[in-house]
Amino acid sequence: MPFLELSLTVRIEQQPRAEEALEDLGALSVTLRDADAETPDEQAIFEPGVGELPLWPTITLNALFDEHADRRGLAAALGELLPWLEPDQLNFTEVADQDWERAWMDQFKPMSFGRRLWIYPWNIEPPIDEDPSGTAARVVVRLDPGLAFGSGTHPTTALCLEWLDGLDLGGKTITDYGCGSGILAIAALKLGAASATGIDNDPQALTASRDNAERNGVADRLALFLPEDHLAESADIFVANILAGPLGELAPSFAAAAKPGAPFAISGILAGQQDELLQRYAEWFDELRVDTREDWVRISGRRRR
Repeated sequence: MPFLELSLTVRIEQQPRAEEALEDLGALSVTLRDADAETPDEQAIFEPGVGELPLWPTITLNALFDEHADRRGLAAALGELLPWLEPDQLNFTEVADQDWERAWMDQFKPMSFGRRLWIYPWNIEPPIDEDPSGTAARVVVRLDPGLAFGSGTHPTTALCLEWLDGLDLGGKTITDYGCGSGILAIAALKLGAASATGIDNDPQALTASRDNAERNGVADRLALFLPEDHLAESADIFVANILAGPLGELAPSFAAAAKPGAPFAISGILAGQQDELLQRYAEWFDELRVDTREDWVRISGRRRR
């Protein structure tokens, strides 16, 4: 059975109301993607956690309706529910029925970060390294695309993965605050960390992290907590990929969560938001530096001894 697809692009703060309106009008499904991506399938890894807002400034919502849905009626109803919506923001297309799960899975491609780290969807087998004992041997993290994976990656996640790949993680402990899919904590474990703690305020994110950890054979070394359930303890390495507001508010807690001399990185920061955070974190951290990708920023440094 074919479907009618309705697409509209909105700002991040408009997304929850727009998605609610589409569901109220009987949408069979609503999917989100980065409106600024160069290609439609260049999706982002959802960080922070499952169920939270993506970090994209503008979002395209694709809603599927029954093929016989009234286009004019849908447009008129959306105009009433979303008064700020302009008619030229709506786009209707007919899409053929297909195996949507298979099509979703087939989009994903392996991605590399730094010298060794690769992210693979679980349905694609990585090659066997010719020299698995070599210093540049491929380190593979397998993720379930249905939980938290895309054929591209959000710049904040990429910045954090590349930072982890550049560290000596052997035998270290790491805390990943706002763990989402668990991608950063799992990557650290696959890169040699002894144990990891993942913290997220969304129970669904903890479920996704646990599933992905089991898929990668590291579940026994990953402890997962809601913020209120985690007892404060310092780690050898600290990373948080959330949003600028919480990063500022939680700076004292993050300082307490990093051992003296511990490398740290924070991201989820839009360009222009870094100066205030640099000033805030300078109270506890040294060697602060800023790295950027597109319109996003990572701040890294070391906990003051």
